[in-house]
Amino acid sequence: MRRTTTARAVVATATALVLSLSLAACSGDGGSDDSPSADASASANAAVAADKAALAKVTIEGEAGKEPTVTLPSTPFNVTTFVAHLVEDGDGDELKDGQIMSIQMLMLNGTDGSTMGSTYDTDTPQRIKVGQTSIAELDTELEGAHVGARVLVALSSGEDNTQVYAMEVVDAVDGADPASLPTRAEGAAVAPAAGLPAVTLGEDGAPSITPVGGAAPTTLVTQPLITGTGKVVEEGDFVTVKYTGWLWDGTQFDSAWEKGEPFEFQAGAGAVIQGWDTGVQGQPVGSQVLLVVPPDQGYGDQEQGSIPAGSTLVFVVDILDAR
Repeated sequence: MRRTTTARAVVATATALVLSLSLAACSGDGGSDDSPSADASASANAAVAADKAALAKVTIEGEAGKEPTVTLPSTPFNVTTFVAHLVEDGDGDELKDGQIMSIQMLMLNGTDGSTMGSTYDTDTPQRIKVGQTSIAELDTELEGAHVGARVLVALSSGEDNTQVYAMEVVDAVDGADPASLPTRAEGAAVAPAAGLPAVTLGEDGAPSITPVGGAAPTTLVTQPLITGTGKVVEEGDFVTVKYTGWLWDGTQFDSAWEKGEPFEFQAGAGAVIQGWDTGVQGQPVGSQVLLVVPPDQGYGDQEQGSIPAGSTLVFVVDILDAR
């Protein structure tokens, strides 16, 4: 159910801001198997050092928790790679790996210093995990830092086109402890709807299905099978689930039950297929949900491993935690 890489609008939402950082950080992979020469490595290290020195000259001013004033040393401001710089540490609790940080950010255009986007406008900080931001440079700068820390990130997305992000860690809470989570959905059973695959549960809660004939639905089906009593899943929550996935004809292609461990993803962040992002939101923790995902909310016309192009997918998802 993981999503393949997509292009997203950089300033549409706080999530899109961080996703754009992650994608840009990965875009430098050339795919070559050749090891760089010593001269090339030295040159690359010198470029990174120069970029970090330039970023250290960017200033952030203003009250904590409020949108800051960010001043570039000159315009156009450019870097050649991807760099991060801890401007100042916070005075809150120390950040620990696996915690969920809330980060406010302001994005500037390096060409003229203009604002390109801000999460402060709507007071909707981005939530990402400490040590797991997908941005190694940012993880390094935040290692051992504290709530309240301010950090700068700069990246080059093309010739003379640099983006600068001013980030502030405004909160951090513990993530889910897998050992403390339930092993299956727990709640009130819901009568199944007609015309959908029938779900049977094993003694341990692992699901199996009996497929139905006829054409598959062309719109997303979200059918609760068990209704839990926990927190309702919202956009931005880190959700822990167990699931099994089948093609519409009943062919199984994936199962967290068989892997022996739950799966975690951030709802609404685009890290999984759209049918999952949409289907789990609004469901209480403890629920079990049958999702029938049409191709346009799954993998579309792209083959994905053992999943043929244009497939309608069926999932039974146990929602174990959300925070």
